[in-house]
Amino acid sequence: MLFILLAEAAGNGGVDGTTVGIIVAVVVALLAGGGYLGTRGGSDTLEKPVDVEESEGLEVLDTPTDEPSGRVTVLDEDEVEPEPVPAPEPEPELTLADRFRARLTRTSNVFGSRVAELFGGGVDEDTWEGLEEALITADVGVTATMEIVEELRRAAREDGVTEPDALLAMLKQQLRDALGDADRELARNDGDGPTVWLVTGVNGAGKTTTIGKLAMVERTGQPVVRDVEGADPASVAYEGYHTAKEQGADLCIIDTAGRLHNKRELMDELGKVKRVVEKQAGELDEVLLVLDGTTGQNGIAQAKAFTEAVNVTGIALTKLDGSSRGGIVVAVQRELGIPVKLVGLGEDVEDLAPFEPDLFVEGLFADVGAS
Repeated sequence: MLFILLAEAAGNGGVDGTTVGIIVAVVVALLAGGGYLGTRGGSDTLEKPVDVEESEGLEVLDTPTDEPSGRVTVLDEDEVEPEPVPAPEPEPELTLADRFRARLTRTSNVFGSRVAELFGGGVDEDTWEGLEEALITADVGVTATMEIVEELRRAAREDGVTEPDALLAMLKQQLRDALGDADRELARNDGDGPTVWLVTGVNGAGKTTTIGKLAMVERTGQPVVRDVEGADPASVAYEGYHTAKEQGADLCIIDTAGRLHNKRELMDELGKVKRVVEKQAGELDEVLLVLDGTTGQNGIAQAKAFTEAVNVTGIALTKLDGSSRGGIVVAVQRELGIPVKLVGLGEDVEDLAPFEPDLFVEGLFADVGAS
């Protein structure tokens, strides 16, 4: 059984389970008074009783009879048998490939569709310029874009490729090559003591949410070590690791408060947290930087600053389902050489997924052209 402990630094909020109550109000309207529900002209109408003395030629029923009167009978609530409501069919469980395809629709709709349009119109200078624009708009990055397009032009020219599907297949391979074959497994400690992952990033990137999904704290009730608001973050991290080791934990995840990458004193504080823990644990197994996938090229600047401070070993890229600029994955890998190890594809626990380059590239071109 995996035991996971979260050590919280710089007063950052922990992860709590949340119970959502749903209140359903049912309003029942009752028909009361002297009126009755009658039928006129094929439709139900609500009519006022008619005064016999004021009307002529109207047949009045003095007493109730067993004969049908043509009027609508209103049954008591207890006499009404509700129609059975069929149970909804369970939604089929999505595979990882399905989730990549479904969650990358914003990028696919903008980028994939544009590329298909470009290749479908024949290959000329405008095609390559349009492709560069599409890649940059998707946040692949200028440097990576120029390299990818130049290599694709060379290969297409040498092989005499002009067909849209063939060009699309070649572009997909170029993107796969740009992502490389880096080790994307989350590192584990094979020696004594727990594995230690330090998780960091700017405010609002999704650090604590990512940790909650990693640990599934809401479902397994793992312990959280924290101190009073404003406590020294390095001391909290130290105590967290000490507690994890003392209790025989397999994994200690250190959550750090969000900090802007251009605030030197906060970055220095982060470096101190890492150094203090490493005095006990040795070199950390992972330093995960959580990047918001909607921030675009600003994520590159963040990654550079955090790498200088704590030597980032992997990226968790969140909110890809809400961005049309999923190409940031390529830019991070190509420009920084830091592997993307996790991607956030939605708000549910299972939507934190291991990054799979092939599935990612296919998701960029969902329902567009060849594989």
